[in-house]
Amino acid sequence: MAVKRSYAIAGVLAIGLVGWLASGQMGESDDAEPETPAVAAVEPTTDEHASPTMSVRVRELTAEPIEREIVINGKTAPVRHVQLRAETMGRVLDIDVDDGTLVDQNEVLVRLDPRDRELVKLEAEALLRQRRIELDAAQKLNEKGFQAETNVALAEASFATAEAALKRATMALEHIVIKAPFAGILDRRHVEIGDFVDVGDPIATILDQDPFLLIGDVTETDVGKVQTGMATTARLASGEHVAGVVTYVASQANEETRTFDIEIEVPNPSGRLTAGASAEIRLSLERVAAHRLSPSVLTLADDGTLGVKTVDADDVVVFMPVEIAKADDNHVWLTGLPEIVRLITVGQGFVSDGVEVIPVLIDDDGKADSTGQVVSEVTQ
Repeated sequence: MAVKRSYAIAGVLAIGLVGWLASGQMGESDDAEPETPAVAAVEPTTDEHASPTMSVRVRELTAEPIEREIVINGKTAPVRHVQLRAETMGRVLDIDVDDGTLVDQNEVLVRLDPRDRELVKLEAEALLRQRRIELDAAQKLNEKGFQAETNVALAEASFATAEAALKRATMALEHIVIKAPFAGILDRRHVEIGDFVDVGDPIATILDQDPFLLIGDVTETDVGKVQTGMATTARLASGEHVAGVVTYVASQANEETRTFDIEIEVPNPSGRLTAGASAEIRLSLERVAAHRLSPSVLTLADDGTLGVKTVDADDVVVFMPVEIAKADDNHVWLTGLPEIVRLITVGQGFVSDGVEVIPVLIDDDGKADSTGQVVSEVTQ
């Protein structure tokens, strides 16, 4: 009986504990304060006449006339170059000029040993005389009826073969003297005295240096603006500036780059230009009105359109798309803007299109007209 009563007491206590926990009052006092939210809700303003709180620095700019231009990267190249190759075999007997030497047209560069070629020519001359005698004899016998027409034809063929052999021997003897095909510079000689060369072996490379070429390529969108005869300027890797005219514009695009090759002819009477040097080529186009400013004010719209942020007469930010008409190391010239525009120079990254702002006008000295504070002027 004692055991059963113990079980009953334990059951009552268990039921009471469960009820207490279910009541939600464990550890909570009657005067506990409600929990305060971490972030308070902010009521949106409904006052349409509230003053804008964002101020931006602006500068009033006026368009100026410039020559629109296309800038491309290119390189220098000779107007023509050729690699001379041996047209007959032989040993190099003499070298008349060294690498880097200016040469005239038909100037001798390299001589091969003529002895073998002279012997071949002597043999060809002797064989030709023999074939001439044989042909004369066959023709005389044929006239007297002692020689068939077929024998005469055979003699004529033998004579023609001997005549061709003599011509080849004469040409081979002439080819032992290798000459410059045009005036230029001996860029590189590929042989030395004593070398044996065969037909087709390289002998020397000649460059024509005056005029010189600048070669580059223009995009599909710009090729229609480029014409032969256009004036151009270029800055070489050395810092030197040269001027020339467009002499060639490709009619077919490069299949890989979808660009069009162009060539610009540049005078080079002193031969100072070298082939393969980098060049920044500028092609002058029509005159347009453009605004000159720093590239740092350029921005992109959500769709990727290039433009700038301006402030209109109602002090509202307006994004205006632009095109770059010209550029140098420090500035860009933009088209597509009104003649006079109030451009945001400081703070454009913190405002968006359609937002009302407080414009602080900057003068040419970089001072704010309203406050007198000196600021960094990004258009200077």
